[in-house]
Amino acid sequence: MCVCSKNINFASNMKKALKYILGIFAILILLAAYAAYSLLSSPFGIAEKAYVYIDDDDDMDSVYKKVRETGEVSNMLGFTITSKIKATEKPKTGKYAITAGEDMFTFARHMLNGMQEPVHLIVPEVRTVNDMAERLGKSLMLSSEDLMSVLNDSTFMDSLGYSKENVPCLFVPNTYDVYWDISPKNLVLRLHKEKERFWTQERQDKAKACGFTKEQVVTLASIVESETSYNPEKSRIAGLYINRLRTDMPLQSDPTVIFALQDFTIRRVSKEHLKVESPYNTYTNIGLPPGPIRIPSVRGIDAVLNYEHNDYLYMCAKEDFSGSHNFTSSYNEHLSNARKYQSALNTLGIKK
Repeated sequence: MCVCSKNINFASNMKKALKYILGIFAILILLAAYAAYSLLSSPFGIAEKAYVYIDDDDDMDSVYKKVRETGEVSNMLGFTITSKIKATEKPKTGKYAITAGEDMFTFARHMLNGMQEPVHLIVPEVRTVNDMAERLGKSLMLSSEDLMSVLNDSTFMDSLGYSKENVPCLFVPNTYDVYWDISPKNLVLRLHKEKERFWTQERQDKAKACGFTKEQVVTLASIVESETSYNPEKSRIAGLYINRLRTDMPLQSDPTVIFALQDFTIRRVSKEHLKVESPYNTYTNIGLPPGPIRIPSVRGIDAVLNYEHNDYLYMCAKEDFSGSHNFTSSYNEHLSNARKYQSALNTLGIKK
């Protein structure tokens, strides 16, 4: 055989061997990649979606512990490696979802990129702004003290059109999607935006037809809802108070006196209570008080905007304590109704 033929055979064999080696190498790479992926993508052991909350005090060690405990997972290699890649970055605050079957690598990437899930924030119907701050503080990363600091910032609140007295008008009870780590100032701005959205042109036109500003509507709604939780009567009570306002009669609302005294344990307003000197005492002052005495519901606000046209001037809680009232335009009938109610209170031994 000639040398030329031997060289051709040798070259051919080398090519086959090289292809074989490269094939084995490629398989090994794929196996290694699969093994690495399996380690990195270890799934969480939970059956239902859960959440990890990361705040300003967290570092990667505390986040590691939260993820491991919440996700019920033993292999944290994927999270650790991903975290090491971005070791110079501080964990991004927020609420992060852990989904059943989700892998560790995906969760770590979402968390480190700040891809958090919003909170369904419930803005409730409560008595005071302090109560509201406390409730919201329990649902978000911010503290009630930090939120109250913003709400008491007269310069900032004035720029949005709020005075100390009408700050409760900021809150329209509803559910809003916000991020858990929203700042107090941004939360106020968001709530202000939602309040402006609530006051549609239709609602503004109805307020104008009543002769009220938006703030006055909310103030009257707060009185109506402090008088009753019985929804069918709210528009009727609103109509009664509007009748009084239009004839310059004092509203004479017991809840405004209780608000003036800031003693919400009072169940029976006495003559001594009526002596309190306050712009919120509607027995001694004609017209609406300077601001809401609670944060009313949307139903309460709409009850004022759609008030019942009636001729009632007086009302008294029914003596059966059903939550409804006796209404009349006659003062003598009102006195009779009041005696029945006072007698029922005496029977139960309710003195204050």
